[in-house]
Amino acid sequence: MQLLKGKTAIITGGTAGIGKAIACLYAQAGADVIIFGTNQSRADQAIEEIQQSRSNSEQKAISFLLDVSKTKEVDEAIASILKDFGKVDILVNNAGITRDGLLMKMSEEDWDLVIDVNLKSVYNTCRALSRPMMKARSGCIINISSVIGLTGNAGQVNYAASKSGMIGLTKSLAKEFASRGIRANCIAPGYIETQMTDALAPAVKEAIIAKVPLARIGQPLDIANAALYLASDLASYVTGQVLTVDGGMVI
Repeated sequence: MQLLKGKTAIITGGTAGIGKAIACLYAQAGADVIIFGTNQSRADQAIEEIQQSRSNSEQKAISFLLDVSKTKEVDEAIASILKDFGKVDILVNNAGITRDGLLMKMSEEDWDLVIDVNLKSVYNTCRALSRPMMKARSGCIINISSVIGLTGNAGQVNYAASKSGMIGLTKSLAKEFASRGIRANCIAPGYIETQMTDALAPAVKEAIIAKVPLARIGQPLDIANAALYLASDLASYVTGQVLTVDGGMVI
């Protein structure tokens, strides 16, 4: 089923992991896909996979290398996309990093970097697309938060603050944009098998799985499926929500 046929989607952090899985699934569902990233080789590989996932060869798949925490870079990229594509129907804010550590030992640099990449980037992209989406009286914004933004976690005050802030931002956007037909929702993944979790020691992974009622670490496709639902007309009456995809960790 071509749930996103004729749609144009931007996915930040789209060169690997969850972002790439979302981009590939959106292409399979009929969308033109633009990914934002910071690594050329990963971007090239991701574009190849996205192109292989397309439902037809006429669909576009392109990448932009930029720092999503920099307002000017985001403004320029989105202006270029709007010029070439004429519209953006779907925005997925997935770019994110961690710089873990206890608060008393956390540097100001590590605090600022995580807040800028994880949260300011959402401000940058949503602000740049607010006028075009409002003018079109349609649009869908999906922000990839985390269960850590719901529960907090020792040693991750910066990450938790950024992901919790994303939830508050999304709920506010939903109220600001609803009258113009724009929806804004969050997905809060649990522990998903990505480069971030690959770095964990086996004993740590086992401890995590022990806390998950479904008894497994999630896959990027688990999040991509949720993102496809929220981007499609199946979720046309859903806005301001946090969809937790965590195998039952947070109940």
